[in-house]
Amino acid sequence: MDQQINELINNEIENNEVCLFMKGTPDAPQCGFSMAVSNMLKILDVKFKGINVLENEKLRQGIKQFSDWPTIPQLYIKKEFVGGCDIVKEMYENGELKKHLDNKGISYKK
Repeated sequence: MDQQINELINNEIENNEVCLFMKGTPDAPQCGFSMAVSNMLKILDVKFKGINVLENEKLRQGIKQFSDWPTIPQLYIKKEFVGGCDIVKEMYENGELKKHLDNKGISYKK
């Protein structure tokens, strides 16, 4: 992965407590999986930054290398990779996502 992309990814993760690398934007997702994770965060009223990987092919490939995870979306909370759509959905449904947000000190709608 090129250094510039690595720095961009690191910068986003460092400067945003909740960061979602997704296809499209939170207001206009361009993939059902990205929309699902974005909507879960919105339902919980979590403040997050959505990064559109479709704007930059190097970023789209780079985030997969960075996390060693093959799919997008990818959710990071307080610099920690949480997972993709299936993992976040499961965490949301079983209450683990709220526990994780609590443990990380991230506010959300209870």
